Formats: sequence, structure tokens, C-alpha cells
Amino acid sequence: MNHDELIKALYDETLMGNAPAVLALTNEAIASGMGPDTILFDALIPSLEEVGARFERGDFFVPEMLIAGKAMSGALAVLRPLLAETGAESIGTYVMGTVKGDVHDIGKNLVNIMLEGAGFTVIDLGVQTPPEKFIEAIREHKPDIVGMSAFLTTTMPMFKVNIHEITKAGLRDQVIVMVGGAPVTQEYADAVGADGYAADASTAVRLAKALIKKRRDLVSA
Repeated sequence: MNHDELIKALYDETLMGNAPAVLALTNEAIASGMGPDTILFDALIPSLEEVGARFERGDFFVPEMLIAGKAMSGALAVLRPLLAETGAESIGTYVMGTVKGDVHDIGKNLVNIMLEGAGFTVIDLGVQTPPEKFIEAIREHKPDIVGMSAFLTTTMPMFKVNIHEITKAGLRDQVIVMVGGAPVTQEYADAVGADGYAADASTAVRLAKALIKKRRDLVSA
């Protein structure tokens, strides 16, 4: 396949969530001399953006998003070290964790894949993440955004606890805080003092980019 055919095939197979084909095509593209940034920005990211658009239109559902995300994560495992070698710049750093008391991670993992595919460096703290672990990660990684996920109504109050503890540690003004999860609403996010809320993975990526741009524009103004 030539360059254009490889890009189109990568786009199409990612869209359909064909993980073995995406991995094989990624390796073929690298072997042909194609740069990892070209593979990522010309094929994989546009494909995942289309997945997100189809989800928002109601043409795709969570299973389709998950299989497309998994297909892309296989390619990213190959591309990540190559991108690091080329010095490809990250859009920003995103620390993500499911709050203390909650072990659900499917939604969080999907958001992580979408964020990473969009060019973010993602630090995943896993599930059952206590406030001190978020604080430790902020100090260590100096992220642009901290994302907190809750699937249970009983664990949603941890958003407020975490934000309070981050504030008490003197770190609140250093990070953007985003929250999400099945029972979470914009009203609840506002009430706990979060900077952003997203109902799904594609919205989370778009909002994360917008919030970082807004903050950087304010700093440079």
C-alpha cells in the first residue's frame, strides 16, 4: 500500500474497532518509513474524532467507542516510544482517577484512551483513589488537569472532599478539575466547585482542550 492507502486503511479499521488490523497497519506504516506523528495525527486521531462525532449523533454507542478505543490503544503502545524519540509535544498532562470507595473504571478507561489518542499525557491513578493520592500526583506530575470519576451516587461526595483537600494543600489554583461519571450532572459539578463536567468521553476531550486553551490564554494575556 502507498502512503494514502495506509492512512485511509488505518482510519477505516480504527473506526470499525478492528484491533489486529490497526496494529498490523501501524507496523506496516512504520516499516514503510512513515513517521509516528503522521500515523497519529493523520489517521488515528481523526478516526477517533469521527467515533466521538458518531456517538454524539447516536450512530455509535458505548460498545463501539470501547472497541475503537481499544484498537487505537494497541497502536499507541507501538507509537508511544517512537513519539517520545521524536520529541512530539504533548497537548497537556491529565491525571485521572476513580474516587475513593468506587471501583468502576470502564468509563474512566475510555476517557483515558480518547485523551491519549488526542495527544494528552495521561497519568492513571486507577480506582479507589484517596485525596492524598490526587495531591501526591499533582505535586509529582504538575498536570494541567485532574479528572475524577464516580459511578455511584454514594461516592460522588468524594469530589467535594478531594477538591477541599487539594485546596487545603495549596494546589487548587495550579490545576483544572474535571469530574464525570454516570450519575454526575453539570449542576452537581458546579456545586462541588469543579471547573468542568463531561457526560461522555468525546465531550471530555473537547472540554479538556478548551479549558487548557482558556487557562493558557489568560496566562499569556
